[in-house]
Amino acid sequence: MDLINLKNVEKKYKNGVTAIYDLSISLKKGSFTFVIGGSGSGKSTLIKMLYREEKPTKGQINVGGLNVAKLRNKKVYKLRRKLGIVFQDYRLLPKQTVYENVAFAMEVIGAKKDVIRKKVLRALEEVGLKNKIHNYPDQLSGGEQQRVAIARAIVNDPKLLLCDEPTGNLDPERSMEIMKVLEDINKSRGTTIIMATHDKDIVNRMKKQVITLKDGHLVEFKKKGVYNEIV
Repeated sequence: MDLINLKNVEKKYKNGVTAIYDLSISLKKGSFTFVIGGSGSGKSTLIKMLYREEKPTKGQINVGGLNVAKLRNKKVYKLRRKLGIVFQDYRLLPKQTVYENVAFAMEVIGAKKDVIRKKVLRALEEVGLKNKIHNYPDQLSGGEQQRVAIARAIVNDPKLLLCDEPTGNLDPERSMEIMKVLEDINKSRGTTIIMATHDKDIVNRMKKQVITLKDGHLVEFKKKGVYNEIV
């Protein structure tokens, strides 16, 4: 069953730059997909269109039954509740503890305190940080901060997890720790994961689906791939 469908998607910015050309792909529920390509290939634009930070100029984007391209601004929350997002720069609240950072994602949707506690502790256990619930972000390593961000992204049980260069600020060892966490989430929860990255080692070691973009064009889509240099 497909969770995501893009059909003839184009994204042209107001400055005249076209970031995505005629992109059509389908991704199955529970899949793990890397989006790779050089700088300016369209990776981040694709991720942003999936969570409706950007709207496509043309084409259709369907995520979990929602027509993202046609979604009105006041209805975007319906899409965002179906997904979690992990960024390169963590985006944690500096004056909130680990527990509070993750709980915040549930508080904003009005969840009850007992439900929040149960789900937050489960998410933190999944990312290996249940023993750090009282710590603040500046007391954590970069890898630990990213794991808090992942816990926050999965605490509401999203169907889809979007990761935009989540290992970009981390060394190779910490990067692989993050990938192990993401792979476990994909397998145990069945969460569909899409990850934009330029890290060749990660892509080659994980051997997941790979979408390769170059100058906004889809040049390759492998069901089980490695990082190919596209000249």
